[in-house]
Amino acid sequence: MPIAKALRLSLLSSAAILAIAPAALGAEAAETTSSVEEVVVLAQRQQYRGDIPLQDLPQSVSVIDAQVLQNVNVTRLDGALDLVAGVERQNNFGGLWDSFAVRGFVGDPNVPSGYLVNGFNGGRGFGGPRDASNIERIEVLKGPGSALFGRGEPGGTVNIITKKPQFTPEGSFTIGAGRYQTYRAEGDYTGPINDMIAFRINGAYESADSFRDHLSSDKIVVSPSVVVKFSESTSLNYEMEIVRQDVPFDRGVVAVNGQLGVIPKSRFLGEPGDGDNRVEVLGHQLQVAQKLGGDWVAMLGLGYRDTSLKGFSSDAELTAGRQLLFSTGQFVSRQRRYRDYGAEHLVLRGELDGSFKTGSFLHHVLVGVDGERFDLDQIQNRFRPPTVAANPSPAAHNAVNIFNPVYGNQPVPGVFQDMIEKQKAWGVYVQDQIDLTDQLKLRLGLRYDDFQQRITNRLNGARSGQDVTKWSPQVGLMFQPTEALSLYASYGKGFRPNSGSDVTGTPFSPELTKSYEVGAKVQLMDEALVGTVSVFKTEKTNIITADPVNTGFSLAIGEAESKGFEAELDAKLPAGIRARISYAYLDAKITSAIFEPDFGRPVPAGSSLLGIPKHSGNLLVYKDFEFADDRGLSVGFNVHHSGRRLGETATNFYLPSYTLVKVFASYKLNEHIRLSADVNNLFNETYYPASFSRLWVAPGSPRTFTVRATYEF
Repeated sequence: MPIAKALRLSLLSSAAILAIAPAALGAEAAETTSSVEEVVVLAQRQQYRGDIPLQDLPQSVSVIDAQVLQNVNVTRLDGALDLVAGVERQNNFGGLWDSFAVRGFVGDPNVPSGYLVNGFNGGRGFGGPRDASNIERIEVLKGPGSALFGRGEPGGTVNIITKKPQFTPEGSFTIGAGRYQTYRAEGDYTGPINDMIAFRINGAYESADSFRDHLSSDKIVVSPSVVVKFSESTSLNYEMEIVRQDVPFDRGVVAVNGQLGVIPKSRFLGEPGDGDNRVEVLGHQLQVAQKLGGDWVAMLGLGYRDTSLKGFSSDAELTAGRQLLFSTGQFVSRQRRYRDYGAEHLVLRGELDGSFKTGSFLHHVLVGVDGERFDLDQIQNRFRPPTVAANPSPAAHNAVNIFNPVYGNQPVPGVFQDMIEKQKAWGVYVQDQIDLTDQLKLRLGLRYDDFQQRITNRLNGARSGQDVTKWSPQVGLMFQPTEALSLYASYGKGFRPNSGSDVTGTPFSPELTKSYEVGAKVQLMDEALVGTVSVFKTEKTNIITADPVNTGFSLAIGEAESKGFEAELDAKLPAGIRARISYAYLDAKITSAIFEPDFGRPVPAGSSLLGIPKHSGNLLVYKDFEFADDRGLSVGFNVHHSGRRLGETATNFYLPSYTLVKVFASYKLNEHIRLSADVNNLFNETYYPASFSRLWVAPGSPRTFTVRATYEF
C-alpha cells in the first residue's frame, strides 16, 4: 500500500475511533511503571493475562522497559532481545525480518519468528525488522504458552507492549547521527482531545549506509492511536501501524574452506544493481474493555495487518554440485530471485476474566476464544546456476570473484513459484489460577485448536492442505514460603502446524512439544534485588526431515530437545547504581538421526541445533547523577556474550564466540533538553552473530558511535 494513502487513513482513523486513557480512570489505572507487578495497561488488562501479576506466574519472565531501551539506544527488536539471555539471533532472511530462538527453538527458518504486539501476532507476514520507537516494554515469557497463546514455539513468547495515549500532554523529539552516515529522527506526542478522548502520534525515520559495501537503507514508521472512555466501565483503544522500509537483501560473507575472515567483512557478494527490497505494512488493532460486576472484565479485540515484500536478490547457491567456490576457491555461484510476497492477517478475540471463591479457594479465571484468517500470496522467479560438471563457466553461474568482485551480471529469473496459502484457525482456552492458600497457588490451563490449511499451486493447479485439531494442557504450581521467595514448577504440551505433504500427498503431522520447568523467584530488600533462576527441558517431535527413500520429498519424523539453566537479576545497588544480569546455559540437540532437507546431509543423533550457544549472558550497569537546575548525568555500559555455536547443520562449521561492550552516557542540560551518546562494539571485535550456511554468514558491525539530542515538552 502506498505510504501516502496509509497516512491519509491514519488521519481519518484518528478522528473516527475513540479510546480510553488511565488518567480518566483514577490513580490505580494510571500507574505505568516497569514493575513486574503491573498487569493493567491503560485501564485495560492485558490479553491472555487476566489479573495475574507477572511475579505470580509459575514461569520465568524477563521484562525490558522503554527506559532501558532509551539508555542503551536500542532502535530494533533484535537489539532489545540481545538483553535477554537464552534468546539468540538466527538467520534473518538477508536482513528482511526478525528471527530469533528462545531456549534453543526457532521454529520454521523460512518465515519470521512469531511475536505478539499487545497480544496480537506481529510476526506473521512480511513486516520487516521491527522498529523500537513505539515500544513501552517487552515481556519475554519463557516456557510453554500453548495453553493460552496457541500454536507457537515452546521456548517462550515475546510480547511487545506499545506506548499508549495519555491525558496529560507530553511529547519529545529526537534527532541523531552516527557512523556510516546513519541519521535518525523520532517524534512522540500525546494529549487529550477532551475529557474522555486522548490521542498519541509516534513515529521514526531512519536513513543509513553500512559498513557493508554498496548497502544503504531507509525506513519510516508511523503509529497513531486514540483512546476513549465511554463510561466508568467501558473503554476502547485503537492503534494503527504504518511502515515502509527499503531494505537491501544481504546474505553476508562466505567462509572459504570453513575459515572465516578470508575476505573483509565489508565485502558484498550480492548484486548492487538489484536495488532494495520494499517492505510495506498497514496494521490496525482495536480493543474494547467492559467492566462487569465485581472484578470481572470482558474484552473484545480485533486485529488486521496487511504486509508486502517486493524485490530482487542475488545470493550464494548452497548446493555443492552447483557451487564453483568449492572447486575454484574464488568464484561464488549465485542464484538470482525476484519476490512478490503479500500477506493478510485477520484476528478476532474475546475474553472474560475475573475471580470467585469456592470455600477457602480463590479462583482467578480466564476464558477466551479467538479466530484468525491468514492469506499468504507468494510469487517468486528464480535463476539457478547449472551443475559445475555441466558448465564450469563463472558467467554461466552468475558468479562473482570473492577477492575482486566485478558486478553487473543480472540473469533474468524464470518462473519458479506461484502459490497462495490460506489458513483458518480458531481456538478456545481456559485458565484457572487457584489460591489454595496464601502461600500455595495452582494454575491449570487447557486450550483447544482447530487449524485448516489450503495451498494452491497456481503453476500447475495442484492443491494440498491439512486439518489439525489439538488439545494443549498446562499445569503450574507456585509455593511462596516467604514474601521474598517463590518456588514454582510447570509442565505444558503444545503444537505448531507444519506446511506441506509427503510423497503420498499426506499432510505432515504438526510438531508436538512437551516442556518442563522448575525455578525460584526472589524479591529482597524491598525489591532492591529481584531475580529468577530456572531449570528446564523441552522435547519436540515431528520435525521436518528429508525422505531418505524418495528424493525431493520430506517426512515429519525428526526429534530434538533443549535443556538448560537460566538466571536473571535486577539490582538497585548502593550509590544509585542499577544493574541487570542474565545468564543462560543451553544444551540443544537433535535426538533422532535425520536427513537434512536443505543440504541433503545426514544429521546424527546428538548433533547441536543450528545457531544455539551453550553459554550466553548479558550485563547492563548504569548510574544517574542529579544536579541542581534540572540538570543530570547518566552513564553506563552493556556487555553481551554469545558462545561458540553451530554455523551450518550437519557439519563441523562453527561461529566463534564473541563478547561486545557498549558504553553510553546522557546529559540533561535543563528541563527540556537532553544530549546523549553511545559507542557500540567498543573494542572493535570481529564477530558473526548468525548464519544458515558457511556461504550465508552475517558479519557483525565494527565499532560505531551515535550522538543524539532530545527535546522534551
